[in-house]
Amino acid sequence: QVQLVESGGGSVQAGGSLRLSCAASGRTFSSSGMGWFRQAPGKEREFVAGISQSGGTTDYGDSVKGRFTISRDNAKNTVYLQMNSLKPEDTAVYYCAARVAGPGYWRVARDPTDYRYWGQGTQVTVSS
Repeated sequence: QVQLVESGGGSVQAGGSLRLSCAASGRTFSSSGMGWFRQAPGKEREFVAGISQSGGTTDYGDSVKGRFTISRDNAKNTVYLQMNSLKPEDTAVYYCAARVAGPGYWRVARDPTDYRYWGQGTQVTVSS
């Protein structure tokens, strides 16, 4: 069992920055690919960023590439999402997710069905 708890969301003006954190419980965190997704009202859940078990491979959704950075600290069982140059269209609930099992579970994945555990989400609101 893995529990994920996100923090760091809030309200910010366009052009500002936020840093999200996702604290994970369980010994499987350090062996699992991790991801951040977001969902805005009336829209489907969207892949934001993913990171491999070692942190050596990362991937980003096209809409955030060059502005967001995903990282992890396996010693602290925590994954981060640094969000810079925020835009109003980044407004959404942001979710942390862990793969933990399945083929290639230590790798990056974009498909939300590849993730077994999800956090409760944290709201990010960007005003213009």
